[in-house]
Amino acid sequence: MGDLFLIGGVIIACFVAFNIGGATTGPAFGPAVGADVLSKTTAGMLMAVAFFGGAYTIGRRVVDTLGQELVHDPSVFTLEASITVLLFIGGALLVGNLSGTPASTSMTAVGAIIGLGLASGELNVAVVGEILAWWILSPIIGFWLAVMVGRYGYESLDRLVAIKRSDGPLLVFERIEVRGWPVIRPDGSPIVEMKPIGVPLRPALGPNTSRREVVGTAVLVSIGVLMAFSSGTSNIANAIAPLVGSGALAMNAGILIGCGAVALGALTIARRTMETLGNDITDLPLTAAIVVALLSSCIIIVLSALGIPASFVVVATLCIIGLGWGRSTQTVSVAEAVRGDVSPQVSVGALAQSGDATVGTTGAASSSPNAPRRSGPARSDLFDPGTSVRIVLMQNLVPLLATGGSYLAFWLFPVGG
Repeated sequence: MGDLFLIGGVIIACFVAFNIGGATTGPAFGPAVGADVLSKTTAGMLMAVAFFGGAYTIGRRVVDTLGQELVHDPSVFTLEASITVLLFIGGALLVGNLSGTPASTSMTAVGAIIGLGLASGELNVAVVGEILAWWILSPIIGFWLAVMVGRYGYESLDRLVAIKRSDGPLLVFERIEVRGWPVIRPDGSPIVEMKPIGVPLRPALGPNTSRREVVGTAVLVSIGVLMAFSSGTSNIANAIAPLVGSGALAMNAGILIGCGAVALGALTIARRTMETLGNDITDLPLTAAIVVALLSSCIIIVLSALGIPASFVVVATLCIIGLGWGRSTQTVSVAEAVRGDVSPQVSVGALAQSGDATVGTTGAASSSPNAPRRSGPARSDLFDPGTSVRIVLMQNLVPLLATGGSYLAFWLFPVGG
């Protein structure tokens, strides 16, 4: 019977890890996919490799922390209790993924464990309070940083970076004929020919590709890989910590099994969340995608250094929303306001277009006939309030489902204690 429970627990852990791959690939690589830098398949493969690197190196520490510090007595993590916790984590994440909303795996996992701790009377309130405080503060910081960049600094940054996706491939591979060693004749006659040893390939810039575009693309992809690595350091615990904490599963075996399931999720159901974060909220060009990725990854690195299980799904999503809203509500830049060159009642700039695009104004006319008109598409092209509200609601609803369901289950059937 114990072996059957363990097999069932591993299957459920794989189900949770599968949904983790679906939920966390979007925030890491959604901006790059939305900017047409990576295909969804390539993003999924990069996610799988980087996630495993983070899980195998640093993630084992988070596994120990999640199974010990949130509750006073880790013995509540019996095999049955661990399976129940995993069921609520996976079920809640599946709700988010099916809705196309990338839910926070850290918030969902912590919520399910909180339900166990509350029902068993072993919850460590001090640790939970510290984590919740940072979860509230970090997305607010990310949102307003992105708003400030979008509202006052994006156009200057875009002119400075000037990274635009060109038509055609980013890189091509050229064939090079190489001559190898000389042919020595048996009779000792002079060497008159060289024997070819192969026709290797070397990378070269595409026909329309600039060096600046290559650098910007490399930066954007590198940031996505860094975010995927960070996801592995924290999110592998959400899938395997209950089983490893109960002693039913060895650490290395759990990491390998969990990462395999994450890879499968990244290559399948993550396509919807990448579409949501890359296209549905706001149209992200390459420069905007770099801004979002930089802001979110920096916040996550700081939180990780503080020992907080970081919810980078929420931070990245709020950064995307903040950048789109900042651009859609832009009136004048700081420099223009100081010089008095532009009335604050002119139209918005375009997040998804270059500065030479022209569309009519969305607000009142300029108070000065000589004032330059700021151009850009309608606000609805930059910021979709309906999509944003749906995402924020679902990202809060999914952890609440896990917490409430876990508490009721352990209160009615106290298998954990």
